Amino acid sequence: MKTPKTIDEASTYREVRGLTRGLAVLRGLNELPGGIGTVSELARITGIHRTTVKRLLETLRSEGLVHHKDDGASYCLGFEVRRLSEGYVAADWIDQIAAPAMRMHLRALSWPSDLATPDGAFMIVRESTHRASLLSQHRATIGIRIPMLVSSLGRAWLGWCNEEEHESTLRLLRQRTDLAGDLARDKVYVRRILRETRSRGYAVNRGEWSAEPNVVSIGYPIKDANHAIGAINLVLQRNLASDAEIENRYAPLLLKLADEISTGLASFARG
Repeated sequence: MKTPKTIDEASTYREVRGLTRGLAVLRGLNELPGGIGTVSELARITGIHRTTVKRLLETLRSEGLVHHKDDGASYCLGFEVRRLSEGYVAADWIDQIAAPAMRMHLRALSWPSDLATPDGAFMIVRESTHRASLLSQHRATIGIRIPMLVSSLGRAWLGWCNEEEHESTLRLLRQRTDLAGDLARDKVYVRRILRETRSRGYAVNRGEWSAEPNVVSIGYPIKDANHAIGAINLVLQRNLASDAEIENRYAPLLLKLADEISTGLASFARG
């Protein structure tokens, strides 16, 4: 009789390289302006050879996931991509409360915002206005993992989450062997960051996340009752917004948005 596999053994499979590459091409196309790109552009973005990219695109085209644009030299995302998302169920409050509020406030804020919720040692972006903001340097941020201690999103959530989540997250971070772990084990650093955040009333990141050194972002918690369940930020270019402008103009505008989402969340929970 065959010995049953353990969970770890059963979950260890070799990746299907063609599928991985096809998904990389779809993601690359999604990142390009208008979701339109050439074979050469996608080869550059994905690091996949042009011939393979062309073959993958034609396979995706046969499935309706992409189609030719204009003279056929470019490809764009097809309607089938959208249909794939129909089965995805997000947290209802994000779709019904947060997303409409973020779109409505974009005109006043101008700069893009991300809404994120905690996932272990990271904040995961769940909603964003990067695609709609003319000042955004990114097109697609939904789903990206944001480090907890060097981002305004992480600091805003940690500053106002409940005590149990606060301690368990820091404990998880301290177990890491990377920079995030080093920072979490520096208790003086953690206390200072959170003390400054709470005293200021909102979180700030001035290029401390190495992936975004030219960015300054501010963040407010999204609260359910008295505790944060997520956070929302505003992402600005450091050389285009002064500290005074951020404090006196943008922080109050972002607070208004955060409060609107938190108030809507309370009504949503009651109804």
